Amino acid sequence: MASNKNLKDLQWLLQRLETGSINLQNVSFILFHTSSSFHQETESSIKIHISKENRDFFSYLLTQLSTMYKDNNSSLRNMEFHRVHWELEYLQSLRALLENNPGINHIMFRRNGFSLDCLREFSDILKMDCNVKEIVFCESSIGPAGAELISEALKVNDKLEELQIWDDSIGLKGAEEISKMIEVNTSLKLLIVFDASSLTAIPLISASLARNRDMEVHIWSKEKGERSTKVVEFVPEVNILRIYRMNISGACRVVCALGLNTTVRTLDMTGVRLKSRWAREFRWVLEQNRTLKEVKLSRCCLKDKGVVYVSAGLFKNKSLESLELDENWFGPAGLEHLLCPLSRFTSLQCQANITLKNLTFGGQRMRIGSAGLEAILGMITTNQSVTRLGIYNDQGLGPDDIVIIFKSLEKNASLKRLSLQGCQGVKGEMVLNAILETLQVNPWIEEIELDRTPLEKAGMTEGIYQRLGQNERSSEPDIDHFKDMSMRAPKSCRVFICGQENAGKSTLFSSIADNFSSPKMPYINHVRTLVNPIEQAVRPEGMKIKTFHDEGTKISVWNLAGQHELYSLHNFMFPGHGSASIFIVILSLFKPNNKESKDPSEVEDDLQYWLRFIVSNSKRALQQCILPNVTIVLTHFDKVNQPSQNFQCVADSIQRLRDKFHGFVEIYPTVFTVDARSSVSVSKLSHHIKNTSKVTLQRVPQVYEICNDLVQILSDWRFENHQKAVMSWKEFGELCQLKVPHLRVRSRSENKEKTDTRRRVIASCLHQIGEVIYFEDPGIFILDFVWFFDEIIGQLVRLNPRKQASIKNGLVSRKDLEKILQGNLQNQIPGVKAKVFESLEVSDLVRMMIKMELGYEKDPSDSNSELLVPSFLEDGRLKPQKWEFSSPDCVYAGRHLECEDSGHMFWTPGFFARLQVHLHNKVMALKDQHGATYCLEKHLISININGMDIRVELGGQLSYYIDILACSTKNLTETLRFIHHLIIPTIQTLSQGSVLIENIIRPECVRNLTPPRYRKTQYLKLQNLKQALLSGPADGMYDYQHTWSSVSDLGKPVLKQGFDFARDLISDDDFKEVLERRYHDLYNLASELQVPPENGPNPNGSTHDEIDAQVEASLGGIANGVEQVLQRLKIIQQEIRDLKQEIQGLRYYEHRLLIELHRKVDHLVNYNVQIDERKVPNMFFFVRTENYSRRLVTSIITGMTALRLHMLCEYRREMHVVEDQLGCEMMQVDNVAVKCLAPYMTKFMTLITFALKIGAHLATGMGAMIPDLSREVGHLLGSSALTGAAGAATVGAFGVMAVGASTARHRSRDIQQDQGLAQQWLLDFLRDRGCSTGRDIAEKFGLWRVKYRDSGQVAWICRRHMSLRANDVIQLPF
Repeated sequence: MASNKNLKDLQWLLQRLETGSINLQNVSFILFHTSSSFHQETESSIKIHISKENRDFFSYLLTQLSTMYKDNNSSLRNMEFHRVHWELEYLQSLRALLENNPGINHIMFRRNGFSLDCLREFSDILKMDCNVKEIVFCESSIGPAGAELISEALKVNDKLEELQIWDDSIGLKGAEEISKMIEVNTSLKLLIVFDASSLTAIPLISASLARNRDMEVHIWSKEKGERSTKVVEFVPEVNILRIYRMNISGACRVVCALGLNTTVRTLDMTGVRLKSRWAREFRWVLEQNRTLKEVKLSRCCLKDKGVVYVSAGLFKNKSLESLELDENWFGPAGLEHLLCPLSRFTSLQCQANITLKNLTFGGQRMRIGSAGLEAILGMITTNQSVTRLGIYNDQGLGPDDIVIIFKSLEKNASLKRLSLQGCQGVKGEMVLNAILETLQVNPWIEEIELDRTPLEKAGMTEGIYQRLGQNERSSEPDIDHFKDMSMRAPKSCRVFICGQENAGKSTLFSSIADNFSSPKMPYINHVRTLVNPIEQAVRPEGMKIKTFHDEGTKISVWNLAGQHELYSLHNFMFPGHGSASIFIVILSLFKPNNKESKDPSEVEDDLQYWLRFIVSNSKRALQQCILPNVTIVLTHFDKVNQPSQNFQCVADSIQRLRDKFHGFVEIYPTVFTVDARSSVSVSKLSHHIKNTSKVTLQRVPQVYEICNDLVQILSDWRFENHQKAVMSWKEFGELCQLKVPHLRVRSRSENKEKTDTRRRVIASCLHQIGEVIYFEDPGIFILDFVWFFDEIIGQLVRLNPRKQASIKNGLVSRKDLEKILQGNLQNQIPGVKAKVFESLEVSDLVRMMIKMELGYEKDPSDSNSELLVPSFLEDGRLKPQKWEFSSPDCVYAGRHLECEDSGHMFWTPGFFARLQVHLHNKVMALKDQHGATYCLEKHLISININGMDIRVELGGQLSYYIDILACSTKNLTETLRFIHHLIIPTIQTLSQGSVLIENIIRPECVRNLTPPRYRKTQYLKLQNLKQALLSGPADGMYDYQHTWSSVSDLGKPVLKQGFDFARDLISDDDFKEVLERRYHDLYNLASELQVPPENGPNPNGSTHDEIDAQVEASLGGIANGVEQVLQRLKIIQQEIRDLKQEIQGLRYYEHRLLIELHRKVDHLVNYNVQIDERKVPNMFFFVRTENYSRRLVTSIITGMTALRLHMLCEYRREMHVVEDQLGCEMMQVDNVAVKCLAPYMTKFMTLITFALKIGAHLATGMGAMIPDLSREVGHLLGSSALTGAAGAATVGAFGVMAVGASTARHRSRDIQQDQGLAQQWLLDFLRDRGCSTGRDIAEKFGLWRVKYRDSGQVAWICRRHMSLRANDVIQLPF
């Protein structure tokens, strides 16, 4: 009867399918179940259980499904088969199903059974024109024969994109067959194999590399007695090949495949034991491969012979940039060979390898010896390309050897970073003095790493870091305290699920939890919260965390659930230094009502917000070890009936953002589309999370092994102590004493400070990897994150101040705040006693708030002082805005700050609240802050101090800018000094990782407090104004004006057009900086032009002591005050006269240089008047077309193509570009042209640069053609010559390449010889182009040959000058 009843259930299901009442997308068959039934998971997902008695009904169901949708548009997408023992009849039904349902693209076989005939039949199915994109075999024992048959089918099939074989023993034979398929198949994009033998990886990855397949490969294995580990992976998105374990034969085969490979950029074989046989093959790879950039061979046991092969490959290699060989076993002979291609042994010899930039070697088993030391010294002395050199953990070099190494660095100009980590010879005063002396001589060294050296242990490195200009390294305890504590890879990874509201985060979170809770991966029962299920039913939706274990890996899934505003209030939740974490960004394809689909631009905006959010927080982390790992998930995909144009636009927008954020985050190539309610739909995402977590744990820095042990110890402690959410420092010490031998005080005589230091370091490490939140000041550990973030911090943020009578303008007394916290944290169910405050006092919560800068005390000296909490503030932007004091004598100034890289970063929510607290603490710490007032509103900080009223406003839809407005009785310079010395540095401190751009706000907007929406066009970059002052003539600097545009609203004028003097926009300090840079430029320019020195004006103006006296309240005091004001006015007038005098001196200096420049240009143009009677012009240049615009070519190299030759009008002192000039096309630059033109172009471009620096018109008309080559120009005079007067403005607009060669001390050619070579080349070039006569030159270049009446010199000038200067010149015949 039971069987008949089960059969009726299935028949009833068929009736529903036939009537069309169920529209299926996902179908799962489970055979050999206890009973036959079906379970509908969602509207489109169903599980069908078939008992052993009714197994014949399985074929019938497949047949019915195939015929049912034959004439209709099928919606089936995913098919899963569990425990099916396939027969030919079943497979024939499956064939019919696939033929009639072309929409099926995913098939999974889990614990299935296949006979050889069935596998052959399935192979035939794959050969037909089916649209299946993904096939997964899991524990189906297809074996080598099955792998061979599937491979034969995939040689023909060009639709399948993903093939996964899990827990099957295809063996080496099966892998060889799949490799043959890879050689033919070009459509496969993902291959995942989990096999019992690691040998399976060898043929698979070799075939993929040899054929340059753009296919992602992940191979796992599980040897006997070992847990599953990854063998090899290749990720084409980032071009990284990582080999984790492989025998020597397999390694040789794989490396041979890299010879002509173009898909791998980074090869990482760290920890793989290699021999010289492998190195011999790798030599050929180095000689042939042109795309490999980075090779990591640390801990590979390479000996001398192997390193010799590597060195031989470096001689011919032209692409490798980084090579890591530390912790290998080679000795002095190997080191000599390794450094040979990087050294020069005579002054005439060229360095064999000039592309390698980073080289590391060393280790405890490596012997450098005297021969190796000599090779190191030779390389350092002669190498011109290596910028980073690392010698790690060396035991043989003594202090004398280290001194010699640093002495040799005095002559090296390329090495920027030197690492001597763990080298025992770095010790003593002698080494310290040698380092300091080297840094005194060599200014190119930027960083010296001395971690774990005796010199650092002795605390003698502070002076070195100060000399380098680096920040003092974070204070770490003596490394001897940890010499008995080993390092291991962390075992816990955090997965953050984030997205906008109603995106499906909570539903997806539950589905992922269901997938993780399968029998193969049991759910960890000790993941608990402080409340029971009844309490959870009434508690509002908030953050959720669930933890799972997978083969020793702990995976914590964090559902932020609308709590991202809490995310940026502190750095306790966000991944810290070395924390393994993954971000899952959830994007819904539908709007919150789940009925109307989102526009692609809306989806793009949501994704861009979260990517910027992740980048902003990552940049502000203490140290960014690896790029944040981001996976994108599109939810509500089940509501999309079929792919549409709208969906393709979404895919295109995601790809644009992937390209935009390349280098900022690591976005997984696959975008997951899921139905968050279906565990089947989420299964692939769950597998991805597990695999990515394991890979991430292998990439992050190692932690102390004891930290991994403490994770379980703390979990057990919570279980034994009724799930306490907080642990005190005393309890932590007691736990260490009982459970952790390494952190135990062993005797009374033992140094307890050493043990305490060890404990604090371990606590900080646990905090960094995200296992606890550790507050050192209160001395407590937060163990329950959900409780802390949701019930503590969340209550503060969500608290409505209007409902609390004790809160006024954000102020609340300490006692009232404690009552509010205690009242809000009580359970909401009557009769249920809360255990929140059994772990800590409410006063400790208040102290944590202050520590996290969520509030501040009005009077820290008063224990009962009121507290101001920014989250309690109300928005006051609707109130009338006005200055507290304003008079005609007040000075108004404003600065607009925004992130330089605003496209990738912004100030995250909660940043301004922290700024309000942080800035208050800074202001109150000032010595002269007595009487200052500090007032806050939701998006406003108002400071009144020393006669200055300053407003700091947050603006922008995503808080992307901050405006600082000031109304002051002080002068402009004093006001801006306060802003630059206090407010802007405070903002920069909280914006670690961001570069701020400073803009000037129109003073009229500041005076009238114009609303931000009208100020959008009233900004001027401070740097642009300085450049404008530098680029103009000196006599116009003092009266330079900036014009502001007008602003209107619906036709009504809001701001009229106006102007302000530059001296009224910037401080005296900025103005003097501009003058000093101008003097500096002119001084170097005079040296270049060899102008004789002359006593000129003093560039450094005199300074005056400021008058700071108080006026007494008497007639005599008033009279005295008036006298001081008059004296102050006299000082100001004198400063203005001094400033004008400096500007006049500048103009005089420029005039002398201009005369000298004209003389040299005339000499360059007319030195060869007698040669061929100037049959062709002298001054020519080249232009290249780029992106529909013309760019001036500033240097010539062999192989350049598509250039056009143009000529300047040579009229004396008015040389310029001829408009609409046709010019001559130059197809390709050869070696002869480079030899003839390079010296000429260097000097020609130098003269143009000098002319621009002092306002001459030598290159008038080049304008937009001139590229930005400011970096190259910086080397013009071996100093900052071009970063001054013309440096910022004219060099940014013009730029010159290779100008450094023109300095007087480096001239090696005579100018006439250079010009003669160029002139001869020009004659030959024009003759080849049929343009050798004057008529031809006039047609193509618009220039005519004339003779000056006064001097008789010949020149080529344009038609305009022919007309204007007709009385000064005589035209010569063609």
